[in-house]
Amino acid sequence: MADWLRFIARVAHVQAAIVMPAPITPDLAAIERDVAARMPPLAADGHARDAAWRDGLATLVSDVAHDALPLATLATLDSVRVRAAAAVEALADAWLRGTMQASEAGAGFFVAAALQVYFAHRAAALPVAALRLLPQRGLCPVCGSAPVAGVITAAGRAPGARYLHCGLCATAWNHVRAVCINCGDSRSLVLQELAGGNGAVKAETCDACHGYAKMLYQEQDMAVEAMADDLASLGLDIKVSEAGWSRHAPNPLILAR
Repeated sequence: MADWLRFIARVAHVQAAIVMPAPITPDLAAIERDVAARMPPLAADGHARDAAWRDGLATLVSDVAHDALPLATLATLDSVRVRAAAAVEALADAWLRGTMQASEAGAGFFVAAALQVYFAHRAAALPVAALRLLPQRGLCPVCGSAPVAGVITAAGRAPGARYLHCGLCATAWNHVRAVCINCGDSRSLVLQELAGGNGAVKAETCDACHGYAKMLYQEQDMAVEAMADDLASLGLDIKVSEAGWSRHAPNPLILAR
């Protein structure tokens, strides 16, 4: 996995360097209406995106490309680079709604990476005090996406608390432990990990809905990070999937969607 993880690291560095324009001052009245209706104010499948996200995509595609990449990856980058704006927006809509065709998975990877930057930038401008958890506690209160992983804290004012981390807008929110984040069942949960692991990354499987989600434990490693450690522990996903559980939410930077 070394070459792939180095490529993901390069993508992450480019993401961090993308400069987005200052977001428009949040419409507090609209946010209050959405929150009162128990809806996410930046709903992934309904938010009217600013065209600036495509500028971020253009920067990403340009800066990620280098000669050491496989020819197929370079061809995918070129295909994204030459698409018309309408086609790029349609691709983004398909990715956000989970309707992307398998043949577009390569292009979808770079679109997802650019959308992460855009949504995280927008989410950071929202007034935290105005936000509320959704009725479906396992979904992001900002954009409504499912979490890429959960982190069990080992420090701060509430050590041992669980925070779910959104893979799209990077929001983290509290969720009670010992219940399935997908179906809410508390009787059929089992924590599973690879033999020989240090306990920092586990899969919380649920026999009620046959789903699972990754949980990361700061007590074993204070440096755990939801996106990075989820990607670096794909072996656990393979084993758990082979045993019959389905992942609650895919990682945006994994091609299988």
